[in-house]
Amino acid sequence: MRARAAVRAAAVAAAAGALHALRNARVVRVPPRDPAPRPEAVSVLLPLRDEAHRVEPALRSLLAQRGVDDLEVLVLDDCSTDGTADVVRRVAGADPRVRLLTGSPPPPGTLGKPHACDQLARTARGEVLVCVDADVVLAPDAVAAAVTLLRDADLDAVSPFPRQLADGAAARLVQPLLQWSWLVLLPLGLAERSPRPSLSAANGQFLVVDAAVLRRCGGFRAVAGEVLDDIALVRAIKSAGGRAAVADGSEIAVCRMYETWPQLREGYTKSLWSATGSPVAAGVVSALLLWVWVLPAAAALTGSRAGLAGYAAGVLSRVVSARRTGGRAWPDALAHPVSVAALVGLIGRSWSARRGGRLRWKGRALPGGARS
Repeated sequence: MRARAAVRAAAVAAAAGALHALRNARVVRVPPRDPAPRPEAVSVLLPLRDEAHRVEPALRSLLAQRGVDDLEVLVLDDCSTDGTADVVRRVAGADPRVRLLTGSPPPPGTLGKPHACDQLARTARGEVLVCVDADVVLAPDAVAAAVTLLRDADLDAVSPFPRQLADGAAARLVQPLLQWSWLVLLPLGLAERSPRPSLSAANGQFLVVDAAVLRRCGGFRAVAGEVLDDIALVRAIKSAGGRAAVADGSEIAVCRMYETWPQLREGYTKSLWSATGSPVAAGVVSALLLWVWVLPAAAALTGSRAGLAGYAAGVLSRVVSARRTGGRAWPDALAHPVSVAALVGLIGRSWSARRGGRLRWKGRALPGGARS
């Protein structure tokens, strides 16, 4: 009887999640189509470390931006060893909008990306800063549209989530959970209004910030030791009285984070421990994920109608997420319980790596995450 009650409760929770995703899909902010030209100065910040193999499409898309009257593109080579700077020079040519900076190694206790972004931000002259990763390719109106959304919605930071390009079984299994998680779990309207740290989401792949507010909250130096520096920065902005929001940026940006299972595994291992906060919280989160989105599917295999309903609700939530954010709905959504189980496994791997001192990223030990 207890098992049946657990399955029924899980099915109800999964249905509530699907309904919440439907609501969020209707209210999520979307950058405008055909934005009016922006008169203010905008600085695009592009930090690079060993990105020679993929920076060219990203940089070309930045040089193709239109609708911003005063645009500068600041590129920082963060101690690369693969000729990244040479690729930037070749692609940029004599374009006066591009400035290539040579970065310094991060000080002890500081991560590479926030340190690189801090160097870029302190050099930028724009009233708005647009942070972009090397694996992101923007549509020609992307910067203008994102800045317009920032200003028209009276926000201090906005994070338009790019459409995630997922090739291969591993990426198709795990990567869609990036957007699914906030569509299902985050009350978007409340998150914009509330200063609570727990109601914060962001994606550093494409992040737009008011420069004055960034300085007021301490800038990237305030989050220099954070693995998830994007979420930490949004929390700092909220603590300083600012407003931040996520948006559906699938029409203006695409991103291919990982191309192979080892890349995906190491990327999630690097960050999931930080996302869950503590081993106890990680255990609670993992148990809830397994209960709501895996248990019903397992029960359905034994003939449980409640389990079948819960499984269907989980699939529906994935379909809603895919339709809203430009992902692949079918047949991938049918494997949603497997996706969630894989995520739980990665959470466990991340905490195991942290406790064993094995956390590294791009050749650097993470502060507190690797033994010297």
